[in-house]
Amino acid sequence: MAFGFAQAFRTFGKLTLAGAIGASLAAGDVGAEQKTPSPGSAKGQFGAVSLPTQGPAQPIGFYAKGCMTGAVALPTDGPTWEAMRLSRNRRWGNPATIALLERFSQDAARYAGWPGILVGDIAQPRGGPMPSGHASHQIGLDADIWFTPMPVRRMTAEEREDLPFTSMLQKNKFLTIDPKVWTESHARLLMLAASYPQVERIFVNPAIKKKMCDTWTGDRTNLGKLRPEYGHDSHFHIRIKCPPGAAGCTPQAPVAAGDGCDKSLAWWFTPAPWAPPKPPKPGAKPPKPPREMMVSDLPKACAAVLDATSVASMQAATYGGPSAASVLAAAPAAVPAADADGALPDVGPVPNDKPAIQ
Repeated sequence: MAFGFAQAFRTFGKLTLAGAIGASLAAGDVGAEQKTPSPGSAKGQFGAVSLPTQGPAQPIGFYAKGCMTGAVALPTDGPTWEAMRLSRNRRWGNPATIALLERFSQDAARYAGWPGILVGDIAQPRGGPMPSGHASHQIGLDADIWFTPMPVRRMTAEEREDLPFTSMLQKNKFLTIDPKVWTESHARLLMLAASYPQVERIFVNPAIKKKMCDTWTGDRTNLGKLRPEYGHDSHFHIRIKCPPGAAGCTPQAPVAAGDGCDKSLAWWFTPAPWAPPKPPKPGAKPPKPPREMMVSDLPKACAAVLDATSVASMQAATYGGPSAASVLAAAPAAVPAADADGALPDVGPVPNDKPAIQ
């Protein structure tokens, strides 16, 4: 499948220019995300809550504009998974999401040759917009899985904070998979994740999607669930459908038919996603800076979610019961190997004019 790399590079001018464009976009995106939200904003209020609500589990609103009730926490450890970046307090989700993650981790070890999964961000205790890192992950139906396999031993809390991300992309090349880090096991892991009927989409970097289009020789029925999205080069993002009976959940339109190895993918390998915004017309008023999202911008029920009574403790709301809320061993932390990818953000920039069929 040819996407005209040479033509794209000629348009950019030089390969180094393409790299510089990507680097500048990443720097700007991370800087925007790290701006401290005001205490009265939706990010500030939902980010300050440490425990979920009591009562039944319900996703409210859309993946990128909503909240949730009755969340449960993924246990920090399991036979085939470990939760990462524990200090973020983002391992909360709808029970359907947590159940799927546990099953996926077991199936990955059994069928995909994967020793176990490292689970990144799921959602905050009551969902809602996060102070940094994501636009979605707001209703407990999204989860990030690292492309790094689970180590042979359980990591300490410190190691989980410090373990660097590993990108699947070659440095200084435009959307190109690094053959030194990408393996057939990564491909099997992605297609296993896509095989579950409750999985709606899986977001991966466009280069990873292209790699799958070019090399996957197995059943391609679910290949269309892999959706290209810039930034997902060190992890992939699983999104599940609104659970049955979740009347307050706003579904996303189904993915288009086919394997997705078409012009919607080719678009990412053209200059279009990286083109700078058009300059304003002479005399035009400068656009107003985007304002912070407030709780009033979310579904009306989300204000009540913020005020609702909390569960008694994190242990009480851990999926599988209090006994599943494992305590990390007090073993000394090993020093992670030096890795230049440690500075990579876990979420990269997303062009504003990306195709609408994601």
